[in-house]
Amino acid sequence: MQLALSAEDAEFRDEMREFFTTKIPQEIRDAVRDRRELTKEHIVESMQIMNAAGIAVPNWPTEWGGQDWSPLRRHIWHEEMQRAYVPVPLAFNASMIGPVIAQFGSQEMKERFLPPTANLDIWWSQGFSEPDAGSDLASLKCRAVRDGDEYVVNGQKTWTTLGQYGDWIFNLVRTDPEAKKQAGISMLLIDMTSPGVEVRPIELIDGGHEVNEVWFTDVRVPAENLVGEENRAWDYAKFLLGNERVGVAPVGATKRTLAQAKEWAGPMLDDPLVASRFVELENELLALELTALRVVAHSADGKPHPASSVLKLKGTELQQAVTELVVDLAGPASLASGAGDDATTDLPWWTRRSTPVYLNFRKASIYGGSNEVQRQIIARTILGL
Repeated sequence: MQLALSAEDAEFRDEMREFFTTKIPQEIRDAVRDRRELTKEHIVESMQIMNAAGIAVPNWPTEWGGQDWSPLRRHIWHEEMQRAYVPVPLAFNASMIGPVIAQFGSQEMKERFLPPTANLDIWWSQGFSEPDAGSDLASLKCRAVRDGDEYVVNGQKTWTTLGQYGDWIFNLVRTDPEAKKQAGISMLLIDMTSPGVEVRPIELIDGGHEVNEVWFTDVRVPAENLVGEENRAWDYAKFLLGNERVGVAPVGATKRTLAQAKEWAGPMLDDPLVASRFVELENELLALELTALRVVAHSADGKPHPASSVLKLKGTELQQAVTELVVDLAGPASLASGAGDDATTDLPWWTRRSTPVYLNFRKASIYGGSNEVQRQIIARTILGL
């Protein structure tokens, strides 16, 4: 099944394609193409260029910079961005806390935070997971105690992606320890320069510094930084994670990597077993693309479609399958992952990057709610088991 675009949607696609290939600096696009780690400056510059053109946060309400696009056009925007090797807008800002503030924040909070969030003048971090509350997020222990016009926060968060760049963190905290686990949780917006906030790096298996621990020791947070109502943040977290699960199945990026892998395979494509792996992945990606469109089209009233869990589950599995295919294509050369770009070697650059990328994507089936948790959600909300 192929999607047939109307003349208007085809024109929109061409506009997006021209924008992404001409307005985003080639240096940034080359870094994405070569699977290199992006700098903070790369991500900020790219998102600010998009925001100046009014296309950084199309899923937001129009009064805060969103676009009244059809679900298909949002999909085209996302697809063309990834096709052009353009970094997607920072998820913590564009897909997570921005929509939450727009949906549940006070008018004052919206005016204060939404414009700089869309422009990445504020880099947001996500304070959800804890050492003993990862997939079981409702077991979190980070505590906030009301003290006059402030909350006093103590506890720890972990796996805070890109927290080393964070200006603010949207943090789930327990404000009623006596309530049922989900019922006693609130969301606070915390300035990461506040006294008592400490960010500690965690080195990943691929050698990179992408995630962190964040510690809170008697951190005082103005009560006006409470999102929505006290003890109601479980609803806000579910809303946020529904948006996140759509974002963690980047169809365009996975298709792009698979297309690159075809080029790298060269004569190996004549092997029927190799060719069949490509065909199978291409078919599954097409099915994933149609599922993504269905999720977007049927998400309404701040409630993500239950199929977003299917999207997260299958999307991350396909991400991992494609990175594994690239390692297999590289063969013994994939073992040269320690050789940097300036190393004296005749090995193609992609072979040296294949193993670190493969290792990095082992995380994909864990973050945003582990795939085991997604299977439970699918069983309960879709299959009725």
